[in-house]
This record gives sequence, structure tokens and C-alpha cells, in this order.
Amino acid sequence: MQIITGYKMEKIEHINYIKSPITDVYKALTTQEGLGAVWTEELLVRPEVGFINEFGFGDNDLTKMKILELSPNKRVLWECVDSDPEWIGTGISFDLREKDGVTAVVLKHFDWRELTEFYQWCNYNWAMFLLSLKSYCEDGKGTPYQKRKF
Repeated sequence: MQIITGYKMEKIEHINYIKSPITDVYKALTTQEGLGAVWTEELLVRPEVGFINEFGFGDNDLTKMKILELSPNKRVLWECVDSDPEWIGTGISFDLREKDGVTAVVLKHFDWRELTEFYQWCNYNWAMFLLSLKSYCEDGKGTPYQKRKF
């Protein structure tokens, strides 16, 4: 939690350990194929700084993430530019490090304006995202939105 100009900002933060090379994890987080297997099958993704990735979740529910940083095998940073109003202006980062063939992924979704029920639901779903990423990188099969049970 950080304090900015009198406002308390909330953040979601998770870590997971993936028994896969860091190059494979980074590729999963930055490519159409990887994010399609991990997060949602409805997407338009390019690994280019400045590009706005689009992720669809059915019923015209589109999330747009502008790529702010791509540091190969280290960091991916997005800014949400269009989605649910609670997401717009928030940032999502994935920080990677590898030790002994295991890649640690720290996911942060930061600059939430308040802790709401939707924030809590997203917190759960980001953990599910990391589980899907782990399954995809270790076993070749993730659980994107379209294959999940809600």
C-alpha cells in the first residue's frame, strides 16, 4: 500500500514458482500463443512497447493493456487503458528471476483506488492466472478464461 497525494492506493501482489526456464515464462507472458493459453483465447497481442494488447472475456468485455516495458527475461509492465472502470489507470507488472531451473514470477496489480468486492474477486483471479501460467509452462496446457469454471 502506498500513499499518494492523500489517497491510499491498494495493490494485489502474488508470487509463484514455475519449474521452467525463464525464457519460456517470459515468452508465455508476452506472446499471443502464451497469453491465449494462460489468460483468454480472445486476444490481440504483440510484444512491442507502446502496443495496446486487447483481451476479451465474452459479452463485449474487452480489456486493453498498453505495454510500458518489456525487459527480456526480467520484467513486463502494462497500464490498463480500457476495461472495468476500477482497472483503468492501474498497472500490472510481472517480475521474473530464475534460480536452479525454477522461475519466480511476482505479479503486481497496483494503483487501485480502493479495496472493493471487485478488487477481492480480481485478487483471486490473478492467483488463478499464475496457476494457469505454471500449468502452461510446466505441462503445456494452461486454463484460459474460456476453460475455467466460475
